[in-house]
Amino acid sequence: MSHGQNGEPLLAVCTVKDIEGNPIAGVKIDIWGTDSSGMYDVQHAGRDRPDGRCILTSDEEGNFWFKGIVPVPYPIPHDGPVGKLLMKLNRHPMRPSHMHFMFEKEGWDKLVTALYLIGDPYETSDAVFGIKESLIVELGQVDAEMASKYPGAHEGMKLLQYDFVLVTEEETANLRGQRSVEALKKLNICVLLYNSFVQQ
Repeated sequence: MSHGQNGEPLLAVCTVKDIEGNPIAGVKIDIWGTDSSGMYDVQHAGRDRPDGRCILTSDEEGNFWFKGIVPVPYPIPHDGPVGKLLMKLNRHPMRPSHMHFMFEKEGWDKLVTALYLIGDPYETSDAVFGIKESLIVELGQVDAEMASKYPGAHEGMKLLQYDFVLVTEEETANLRGQRSVEALKKLNICVLLYNSFVQQ
């Protein structure tokens, strides 16, 4: 995933399943992150190829894996109005260490998310308030047995493990309708659902 020589090596071993814990095969997974200096590949003027990103497909057991580097914190652009706003609010422009994931498969609700590293100095003060507790992960360490299963992995490198969960488009529509009815009921507005859409 990363062509650079710098950065701490990382092995990521993940799964993608439904809400019942069943594996989902054939999910397209788009993954991207910064280099060791906190820059995305598109921020380098002289780049000649993509870097710090890959596209994978989950196997029959819902598994996918890749090698990359451990994410690092970086600042969002703050040389314009955003920077002025942050200064007024007495806030820094830093984002905590994280890696982005996007999951797509027909019939399933598209998921765009990120994983954040526990213990990051900006964990509790993300400039864009993107962190949720369920997305914070603690890195482990690859042992000899695991290293033997993944080409290019080696004992002692950092290990990221996470189980992602997707919901179907139908499940999403049903939940959205249910939440809409509940919210409107609190306003004393009675509605009916038709094909998961609110009807007054």
